[in-house]
Amino acid sequence: MARLRLVAPILSLGLLLSAFSSPARAEPLRELADFSGVRDNVLVGYGLVVGLDGSGDQTMQTPFTTQSLTNMFSQLGIAIPPGTNMQLRNVAGVMVTADLPPFSAPGQRIDVVVSSIGNARSLRGGTLLMTPLKGADGATYALAQGNLLIGGAGAEAGGSSVQINQQASGRIAGGAVVERDVPLQLGANGGLLELQLKTADFGTAERAVRAINQEFGSTVAAARNARTIQLRGPENENDRVSFMARVERVYVTPTDAPAKVIINARTGSVVLNGRVTLKPAAVAHGNLSVVIDTEFGVSQPAPFGDGETAVVPDSDISIQQQQGSLQFVEGADLMEVVDALNALGATPQELMSILEALKASGALRAELEII
Repeated sequence: MARLRLVAPILSLGLLLSAFSSPARAEPLRELADFSGVRDNVLVGYGLVVGLDGSGDQTMQTPFTTQSLTNMFSQLGIAIPPGTNMQLRNVAGVMVTADLPPFSAPGQRIDVVVSSIGNARSLRGGTLLMTPLKGADGATYALAQGNLLIGGAGAEAGGSSVQINQQASGRIAGGAVVERDVPLQLGANGGLLELQLKTADFGTAERAVRAINQEFGSTVAAARNARTIQLRGPENENDRVSFMARVERVYVTPTDAPAKVIINARTGSVVLNGRVTLKPAAVAHGNLSVVIDTEFGVSQPAPFGDGETAVVPDSDISIQQQQGSLQFVEGADLMEVVDALNALGATPQELMSILEALKASGALRAELEII
C-alpha cells in the first residue's frame, strides 16, 4: 500500500524589499526634461529571411510566406505557375522593427530587429532581403537588408534537442538605410520652444524656471503647467542651438518624489521609496497551509465476477492555521519601516495584504500601487 503526503503552503512567494533613501541632488535639465518634438519614431515592415539551413517556415502551414515569395519572384521577372506547391524550408516570413532617431538624415544607418512570425525553428545564418520600413503615416522611411546576428544556439539528434536562448529573432547592426527624414522645425514660431519634464511636478517646474532665468539673467522661461515650460529662444538657428545646449546644462534639484509603495502581485516583489512612513498600528497575521493525505487501496471484484481489480485513492484534506498575535509597528523613516515590517515575519503575499490593510486604516503614509 502506497502512501502519499503533500503539504502545499498557500503563501510561498519570495520577498524582494528594496529601499533607497538618498537625498535629492541637482541634475542637468537634459536628464529631467526633453524638448518638445525631439523624439524617436517607430518603424515596422514585413520581409523575408532566406538562406536558412532547413529551419525556416513550413510553407504548407504559413501561406503568407509562399505568397510573399510569389510576389517577389514576379517583380524579379520570374513566373511561378499557378497551383505550384513550393515546399521550402530555407525561407521565413519576418517582421522588422526599428527606431528612427530624431534629426536622422537620408543615408544614415540604423539598427533593426528581425522577428519570425511563422513556425521557423531558427533564423541563424539567414539573410534579410530588402524590406521597406514604414512609419505610422504609411510612408517608407528606411530600407533594411543584411545578415542576421542570432544570440541563441541549438542542436537536434535522434529525436532529442537542446536550445540556448532565443533563435526566432535576431538583430542587424546598421541594417537599415534612412531614405527619408522626419520634418522637424524647432522654434519656427518666432523662436518659441517647449521643454517637457519627464515627470510632471509643479515644484520641479518652478525650480527649473527659476534656474533657467537665473542662468540667462532675463525672463526667457515660463511654466505653462506641471510638465511644460515655454522658452523664448533666438530666431537664428545657430543661436537657437547654442541656447538649447545652454538650457540642457542648467542644474536643477528636483523635488522629492511622493511616498509610494509598489507591489508586484505576480512576482511577490515589494518596493518602498525613501519617503514611506508608518503611523502607530497593531498587526496580527497567521500562516495558512493545506495538508492532503492520500492512501491508495486495492478494490477486488467478487469471485467469478466480471469486475476488474482497481486502485482506489482515499484522500484526507485538512487546513492548518497558525495562531497570530497583535504586533506593534511604527516607523518615522524608511529603515524603521523596513525593520517593523520584517519583524512581522510575514511572507510576501501576507505582506501585500498587511500593506493594503495599513493603507486602509490610515497608518501607511504612502500611495499604494499594484502592478
